Amino acid sequence: MKNLPDNPSLDHLRQQAKNLLAGLRDIDPAATLTTAQARLAEQYGFPTWTALKTEVARMRGRAETAQVSLAREIAACYGLGDVVGEMRTLARADDMGRRWSLVTDRGRWAVRTMDTWWPIVDAETDVALQQAAAAAGILLPAPVRSRAGRIVETIGGHRWRVYEGLHSGPPLLAPARSSVTGAVGGVLATIHGLGLPVDRVSPWHGTRLVTASWSELAAGAAARQTSWAGALGAAVATLTELDGIGGDTETPQPVLCHNTLGPASTRLATNGRLVVVGWEHAGGQPPSWELANALLDWAVVPGGAVNVAGARALLDGYRATAGTLPSLDLAAFRGAVTSLANYVSGQVGAALEARDDEERRYADRSVAHLLSHLPTRAVLEQLLDVATGAARR
Repeated sequence: MKNLPDNPSLDHLRQQAKNLLAGLRDIDPAATLTTAQARLAEQYGFPTWTALKTEVARMRGRAETAQVSLAREIAACYGLGDVVGEMRTLARADDMGRRWSLVTDRGRWAVRTMDTWWPIVDAETDVALQQAAAAAGILLPAPVRSRAGRIVETIGGHRWRVYEGLHSGPPLLAPARSSVTGAVGGVLATIHGLGLPVDRVSPWHGTRLVTASWSELAAGAAARQTSWAGALGAAVATLTELDGIGGDTETPQPVLCHNTLGPASTRLATNGRLVVVGWEHAGGQPPSWELANALLDWAVVPGGAVNVAGARALLDGYRATAGTLPSLDLAAFRGAVTSLANYVSGQVGAALEARDDEERRYADRSVAHLLSHLPTRAVLEQLLDVATGAARR
């Protein structure tokens, strides 16, 4: 489920709806803006566009403000200039920490806490990947080192990272229009072409991190009488079938890659270029795995329909840059389905452990949305059919 920012904007939501409409028209040329608005609301976990707008109104002005002394200390540590505005939160805490915006006389900076960051590779390695990607033409916010030369600094009891501000629109969504998915394919091929070595496959993509079976998790949810226990029980068969994909095949050689190059990690710059963010989870995957994961993230409409035009454009964009496509079969989705399993079980755990009404309200909505939008083996096979056709062209 998509998360609204701390101070959501209707203008940004309208832009997202227009972007989504372009992708929907790849599937159905008769799709309307009203349809796109309804699909957008659904992706944010709301039944209607009106309900989403109501939530935006409720959340307006809820961004938190940091103490001036903390903002000044961060600016001084990283050499950002003199603070000239309030340092405010951008979004709810994620699996790494909290994102903030800091304005100084030298510009706007994206800063974030890293208190719950679980790095797959160290910060210097992910920065090396970002620098190599930028040198190869990928547009991204440049990471900033502290005056002491470090990427991560502890300030005010929190660990921090800083990036240069880069003006762009809201996060992209699937299904995206073909020109966007084509650019994504080119970005993936560029990153894979760097060939930066890594010593292992990302555990998030290579290993189930929760040992409990889906039946056991469903039984636990039922015992707690959660609102989504029935949905989890109904999804056990699908989740179990996905678990079996690719488990008996040899893992291809991984390279250092972005690792989470889905719509949430992308924006469009003012000139229309793709901006890639979210490099903190960089890690190892075989190129075929990350490409298969991208097809699932970018070319599948929540609910199961495949955007064939978007999938073809992504594959064509990859091949136009790399010269060829990695070999794709059902086992190439192993990393995607493993990371999905880890995400679902993590969201279930977070919902069961929610401490207050606001957190419980969000977590219950998130899990219910996630369980109603799971991919199936049939969807993966349809994506493979598209990939097979692309490889023959």
